[in-house]
Amino acid sequence: MNHKHLILALTLLAGGGLSLQAQHRPAAKAKAPAKATAADPALKASLTRGAAVYKNVCIACHQADGGGLPPINPPLIKTQYVLGDKSRLSHIVLAGLAERIEIDGEEYKQPMPAQAHLTDQQIADVLTYVRNSFGNKASAVQVAEVKAVRATLK
Repeated sequence: MNHKHLILALTLLAGGGLSLQAQHRPAAKAKAPAKATAADPALKASLTRGAAVYKNVCIACHQADGGGLPPINPPLIKTQYVLGDKSRLSHIVLAGLAERIEIDGEEYKQPMPAQAHLTDQQIADVLTYVRNSFGNKASAVQVAEVKAVRATLK
């Protein structure tokens, strides 16, 4: 760069032809909180507790593999009931489900009894377990979410 070009560039930068402020990088976006992974001790503990609840309360109807008993008890494998709205899923566990439901073209007719005797922690744990077992992969259910649903039932 020759002397004239250097003076012109410095003049433009200093004199206002180009603003130094206009050359700032955009602010870095805030990072989303890290999602819980299977290595997360809290998630691991929830999955362990949830597996115990599942074995004691759910396994007779939904089976060890989560496949259910067609056409009586529905599967828990990759369904919108399991992977979808956590509030709806919590409501089903707390209040039961009396209507027939259809999953993948199959109708299931056995009513599910309410499991409101379980604590909010037990429900959050078992739902977290179900949402992350049998080939499912979904976010954990928090105790506060279950508690909020339970409050609507009183």
